[in-house]
Amino acid sequence: MQGAFRSNVFVNVPFDSAYAPLFQAIIFAVSDCGYLVRCTRETQDAGQTRIEKLYRIVEECQLGIHDISRTQLDSSNRLPRFNMPFELGLFLGAKSFGGGRQKKKICLILDKVPYRYQKFISDIAGQDLHAHYNKTETVISVVRDWIRDNSASTQIPSGVIIAKRYSKFQRDLPGLCKRMNLTKSTLTFNDYRQLIARWQKVNPW
Repeated sequence: MQGAFRSNVFVNVPFDSAYAPLFQAIIFAVSDCGYLVRCTRETQDAGQTRIEKLYRIVEECQLGIHDISRTQLDSSNRLPRFNMPFELGLFLGAKSFGGGRQKKKICLILDKVPYRYQKFISDIAGQDLHAHYNKTETVISVVRDWIRDNSASTQIPSGVIIAKRYSKFQRDLPGLCKRMNLTKSTLTFNDYRQLIARWQKVNPW
């Protein structure tokens, strides 16, 4: 499941329902570019702490996608969520202080609009951030272009093509779920990743 270091992409994004359309689009875009999405939702091991899981996944991924757009207060606790900036810091720290292949890590940092990050995480000034404007088509194109720029492959379709493929996948998803005896509303991360792989086999570029 882990694949090769160079084809593993650590995805560090919000997991709430409001972000779900973007998360699903990112998973599809990464997969359609021929890479493997890795995130903390891939395993449920009660014997492993979350931080241990993070260390392992970050170590196994050369590429990382980090969305720091979730800055608002949680509706129930009235506190912000710091998981995404923390995991970004962990990834950058592995690149700076790790040895061997860890030095080859490459990351994409996302926010919903340009330059907003300067008001709440100015320490990453100088990093090349990209805005997605909360649009699935935009995040697909950004992810595709970033992977293309950091890939040896010259056979990756354009972001526009991948976005059209994603729309078709979404239309086909209910039927796929039915054939696999799955329920769309209760799909796990691994269910969703597997359904994308099955769909791609019969819908190659």
